Amino acid sequence: MDRTGGSQGAMQRPVAIDNNRANWRAWALIPVLAGSGFAGLGYEIVWTRMLSLALGTEMMAVLGVVAGFFGGLALGAFVLDRPIRRAHSPRAAYALLEAVIGAWGAISVFVLPAAGRALPPLLGTHPAPALLWAAGFALPALVLLPATIAMGGTLAALDRMMVLAGGNPRVTAGVYGGNTAGAVAGTLAAAFVLLPAFGLSGSLLTLAALNFICALAALAFGPPGKSLPQAPDRQRMLGTRPGEARLAATLFATGLLGVGFEVIVVRLAAQVLQDTIYTFAGLLAAYLLGTAAGGIAWQFAGPRIRAASATWLLASTSFACLAAAWLTPSIAHIADAAATWGIAGELAVAMALLLLPSAAIGALFSHLAQSVRDRNGSPGWAVGVNSLGAAIAPAAASLILIPAFGAWAALLPVGLGYLALVPWRRSAIAWGTVPALLGIFLVLHPAPSLVRVPEGGALIAMREGPMATASVVDDASGARYLEVNGHFRMGGTSSMRSDYRQAMVPLLLHAAPHTALFLGVGTGATLVGGAQMPGVNVHGVELSPEVAALLPRFADPNAGLAPPVTVADARRYVAADNRQYDMVIADLYHPALDGSGALYTTEHFAAIRNILAPDGIFCQWLPLYQLDLPSLRTIVRSFLAVYPQGSAWLNHYSVATPMLALIGARGPLVIDPAALAVRLTQPASARVLAPVGLAHPIDLLGQFVAGPKSLAAFAGDAPLNTDDFPAVALDARRNVRALDAPRAALLLTLIGAVHPDASEILAGGAIAEWAPRLNAYWQARDRFLQAGASLHGAPRGMALVDAASPGLLDTVKLSPEFDPAYQPLLSMARMLAADDRAASARLLHQIDAAAPSRPEARDMITELGLP
Repeated sequence: MDRTGGSQGAMQRPVAIDNNRANWRAWALIPVLAGSGFAGLGYEIVWTRMLSLALGTEMMAVLGVVAGFFGGLALGAFVLDRPIRRAHSPRAAYALLEAVIGAWGAISVFVLPAAGRALPPLLGTHPAPALLWAAGFALPALVLLPATIAMGGTLAALDRMMVLAGGNPRVTAGVYGGNTAGAVAGTLAAAFVLLPAFGLSGSLLTLAALNFICALAALAFGPPGKSLPQAPDRQRMLGTRPGEARLAATLFATGLLGVGFEVIVVRLAAQVLQDTIYTFAGLLAAYLLGTAAGGIAWQFAGPRIRAASATWLLASTSFACLAAAWLTPSIAHIADAAATWGIAGELAVAMALLLLPSAAIGALFSHLAQSVRDRNGSPGWAVGVNSLGAAIAPAAASLILIPAFGAWAALLPVGLGYLALVPWRRSAIAWGTVPALLGIFLVLHPAPSLVRVPEGGALIAMREGPMATASVVDDASGARYLEVNGHFRMGGTSSMRSDYRQAMVPLLLHAAPHTALFLGVGTGATLVGGAQMPGVNVHGVELSPEVAALLPRFADPNAGLAPPVTVADARRYVAADNRQYDMVIADLYHPALDGSGALYTTEHFAAIRNILAPDGIFCQWLPLYQLDLPSLRTIVRSFLAVYPQGSAWLNHYSVATPMLALIGARGPLVIDPAALAVRLTQPASARVLAPVGLAHPIDLLGQFVAGPKSLAAFAGDAPLNTDDFPAVALDARRNVRALDAPRAALLLTLIGAVHPDASEILAGGAIAEWAPRLNAYWQARDRFLQAGASLHGAPRGMALVDAASPGLLDTVKLSPEFDPAYQPLLSMARMLAADDRAASARLLHQIDAAAPSRPEARDMITELGLP
């Protein structure tokens, strides 16, 4: 008996040891599968940014990278599944795949920028939309193919290793969930940690190092070989047995619908969130977190739940997607409530929209993938078929569903599509009834608008496209505005005078401009302002076809024919253009908006320099009310790196929307006041310039803020904004917070830190005459801006007169020529005369004492009969 017992113990002891080793290896592989997912989605974030520089728009890059990612995954899953299943050492196969991914990740540091430089000249300045979209999908697919093919085989290899390590063949959902959980971390880490710390190239090299670490860890901790009894090779094309055709079709359709849902929600979220680099990362992380949770939950689900899963999973996913569509009209209010939380608030909005639907999508794929593994011995074909559908989804959602139905209504065919996949037996009716009723309700319900219309206003027109929603809104006063994605105001009728000056101020700095290129059109007012300048031929470039379609809503009937506008990305257009221009004027770009930071890089500034004529001038307008100090210093330093003789100029003296123009040329800017005076008095010029306050040389010269020396001191050692280190885009969180700061805060900081020097802009013979006048004028200007900032938002009427007049009088004392202060004082005195003649007389005498060289105050005293 003892012998028998001893004999049994001796036989069982090695089995226990092997089980312990297996469990240990299974746990050791969890960081490997998480690290693999971490690197994969980290690459997606970085590659999207790099390819956006080539493709020209952030949304097109997102769609192209997603399609290319899944296309490569599908190809890799199909091609590599059989070799992985037959490999004597799955850990060696997996290590090889990770090594390939890491190697191509490192190589892409050089390949992607090269592709970005090569593509624009090949496409030209006016590519057909079909060609542009084809390039947008083809370029990512081709340049990422070696890595994505290898990625397509990693899930099958990981699944095989986990089966060998743990002895349990039903681990597919857990492997998928764990890998996707790592992807969540990779998405957030890439955007919030790697890019700010290392830039694009450094991030790619870091992720490549992680791939090699995963490869080495798999070799060290993975099971050594086929330690379990092997089933015969059963890999076949799905659909060759009864029921498998439906399984393959369901896998394909769920890939198409799942990624289509993600693309549409990302497009909708741009209308209520800040749409920064961190917004996309947060949305992607929320989607992946849901799919990871769904996969892991399915791994631990009981066998009874698994047995009846397909029907209720499809119905539940349908309901979750339709519920997200029902919730979408409320996300603007959710976003407003969460705005004070910053990025955490955006993540909360992303979770509200995506978490439950993506969890259902993750559980559904886990079930289908496990079904394929149970039949074929590997989940590879499940990954391939599902990824094939996912690869088609970006094009289907952006080019078919959104244009056909609108961004919100495009969610309905996605949700109902899941319902259509339910095998309709009697037992399915209970599960399908609720989502069917919700779908009918939403189809019959009018499509909601995410455009925010002010009280008493009206939505005049709206255009929805793959990349943006543009709308024309009238407020209660009748002022008309252009808005993009519901909350980015791009100008309107109330700012026409300022918009005209955005063209006229820089054009006057050129002695004789004939050709001008405008990058960014908005309402078209700046372009029209340039076209009104005598002898100037203008051409506009506008990124959004939706914005271009609404230009007639802002047309000036007295301005003649509308100037020509090309729908194109500014970076790509400039890189492809081989013409030369006397003037290039770049519009105000919201620095926090994803993609806008690339328009402030040294590479883009250099590309613009290449299309300037020998005496050409480049003007980059900056919205000081949307910038923080570090970003402004970075942009200024980046500009001076390309235009060492650069200078800074104001557009106007408004403290509500202060704007700064950075002016660059191939050499120093030299202005002859006498020649400028002749030009301003010519009838054709005076007719368009005088109404916008540009009648005398000092009206233009008074806008000068700083020359190259003062600007360089202001910029200091701020980081350069480059394609490889997009400092402005990465500063988006602070630029968003800057929107809540006093609008004149950055302007006042700037004028307090720089000192204009007349010798930096005037011809030598004019310095002696003009320097004293300009120094006084600039001091008056700065005092005027300080006074205006202190009064911004103050009540109107008589209270404003009492508050404003001391600051304006101080301004006029510094420079009687400063009309922006002198003329308002006269208007205040005339207004006072109606109610308080003594007060009006006092003010006029104060004006006359402050500026005795000007007769207007004395003339008004006589005119009004005041003492």
